Amino acid sequence: MSDQRTTPSQTVGPFFAIGLPWEDGHLVVDEGTPGAFDLVGEVFDGAGDPVPDALIEVWQADPDGRFDHPDDPRGAVARPGFRGFGRCPTDEGGRFRFRTAKPGPLPWEDGEQAPHLNVSVFCRGLLVRLVTRIYFADEPANADDPVLASIRDPERRRTLVAEPTPFGYRFDIHLQGDDETVFFDL
Repeated sequence: MSDQRTTPSQTVGPFFAIGLPWEDGHLVVDEGTPGAFDLVGEVFDGAGDPVPDALIEVWQADPDGRFDHPDDPRGAVARPGFRGFGRCPTDEGGRFRFRTAKPGPLPWEDGEQAPHLNVSVFCRGLLVRLVTRIYFADEPANADDPVLASIRDPERRRTLVAEPTPFGYRFDIHLQGDDETVFFDL
């Protein structure tokens, strides 16, 4: 009989705090940018408890609806003080905060998409990221947005809409449960 022992089981991550966040990663726009506001929220698990080890990424167009990216069909445009991308880990209470500016509408087939932020969620228990969007409650173009319209249940649509606050907007992410955020199958 040999002295073979079972290898201990291991979990995948979370390793997001190692190398992914950076000090000013929550700044999608520079502090002091005209029209800038804070977008805050919390990440909750299926039991309604905060997720203290998630990482939230946002990617968005500038206020003119343009991306500083070669895949923008109208050509990449760089705006001073505008990154268009942010990455923020959640704190011990599951909270995150971004400093950003409202993006402009984006062209879509025969119309436009309402202003929105593209969002990726990384956290414990997930082997792949979750992808969703953040729309703005005070944006009239939401009524004609093709992605929002593709979600048949109006109650589910509301899980993609940030609510205005005195400092900007609030958007909570529910990974599961009754208020589960709509995530996209990409």
